[in-house]
Amino acid sequence: MSNFEVIAIGASAGGLKALMEVLSRLPADLPLSILIVQHLDPRHKSLLVELLQRRCQIKIKEAANDELIEKSVVYIAPPDRHLLLADGKTYLTSTAFVHFSRPSIDLMLESVAASMDGKSIGVILTGSGMDGAMGIKAIKEQGGTTIAQDPDTAEHNSMPRSAIATGMVDFVLPLAEIAPAIITLITKGDAE
Repeated sequence: MSNFEVIAIGASAGGLKALMEVLSRLPADLPLSILIVQHLDPRHKSLLVELLQRRCQIKIKEAANDELIEKSVVYIAPPDRHLLLADGKTYLTSTAFVHFSRPSIDLMLESVAASMDGKSIGVILTGSGMDGAMGIKAIKEQGGTTIAQDPDTAEHNSMPRSAIATGMVDFVLPLAEIAPAIITLITKGDAE
């Protein structure tokens, strides 16, 4: 059994390309769930699920409220809704914006940290602003593992830089190395 049960990924500006790079390199039978917050324009229907599914083997869907998470499934936060995890279920809320964003990467990561007791991997990809830094700190403080995209490989580097500045990031990796690192972390847990 892997030591991890959930991967939580946050992305903003430039995120479609970065998410495609990471998710397209993961197997369809990944033995855990993935939650993703990508900052989206709340005024438009999101095509993120369809765009990612075209290039990825793993199942990708928009998260629903009060939905039990399953292994080998990626759950994407819908536009203008916070995505939270509690008791193995996804919850969608319309509470206040955090760092001018809804969905908030920090809220998602903090909920994963609180509910997974160290059995999570937090990832911050390209983006503007500082959303995700507090969430990465929460994941690490609960015993989880944290990854940030190397700012030099990020289309917009302030989000990964803010995460790294917390001192709570375990691995700073070029975009192309993030999926292989996730697979290594998961399989290393299987070998123990």
